[in-house]
Amino acid sequence: MLRFDAITLFPEMFAAVTEHGITRRARERGLWQLVCWNPRQWAGNAYGSVDDRPFGGGPGMVMRAEPLERAIDAAKAARGGTGRVIYLSPQGQPLTHARVKALAASDGAILLCGRYEGVDERLIERRVDEEMSLGDFVLSGGEIAALALIDAAVRQLPGALNDEASAAEESFVDGLLDCPHYTRPEVYEGLPVPEVLLSGHHENIRRWRLKQSLARTRERRPELFAQWLAQKAARGLSKEEAQLLREIDEVEAGALRS
Repeated sequence: MLRFDAITLFPEMFAAVTEHGITRRARERGLWQLVCWNPRQWAGNAYGSVDDRPFGGGPGMVMRAEPLERAIDAAKAARGGTGRVIYLSPQGQPLTHARVKALAASDGAILLCGRYEGVDERLIERRVDEEMSLGDFVLSGGEIAALALIDAAVRQLPGALNDEASAAEESFVDGLLDCPHYTRPEVYEGLPVPEVLLSGHHENIRRWRLKQSLARTRERRPELFAQWLAQKAARGLSKEEAQLLREIDEVEAGALRS
């Protein structure tokens, strides 16, 4: 079973994944579990304080190594002595779909959620196996990043989604962004649904969706599109992919001429 252990000062924040939506239903089905460990339990002082001033001066406070390490030890013991420790940090490697898939296929991880200015570097050197980031920005703590990681991993589990095809057709699964989606009414504020989606012609719909994914990825995420092309280089583009890219080029060239 996929198991996450969160080292956090705010375990109540994790109700977002244990008590709501897809992750709640998946947890109730026994597909995954979560245990939170508050390092204040190992603070070693009457106030439950786990932070202190940084050596060398500077603003803010730093989380102390000892209570965090004891919390990690407790989590590892509860897991039978194992468990990869992931520190949610803006200095970590970006969280990608490939990383999410690998995590979902594993037995989970111990998620270290920092606060304040961060955690004592010696704790990272001693106990952290991997640092992971949601992107090039700073959050108030690691909890939101941990929640995002858990949500992304759980939805990859067989049986987590009501429609298993949903996970297979999302953005990044095949290296491209997802196509646009529409629902009722057929016309909203003067904007109609593309006719092809109303045609009932499944092959034309499939082709339209692929074309939209290609165009969107190239326009919105050129670096992702370049990665997709590089992956395709080994075996070459399919005839359909090459044709769709030519059609996209023609539309863009026509727009420039007009």
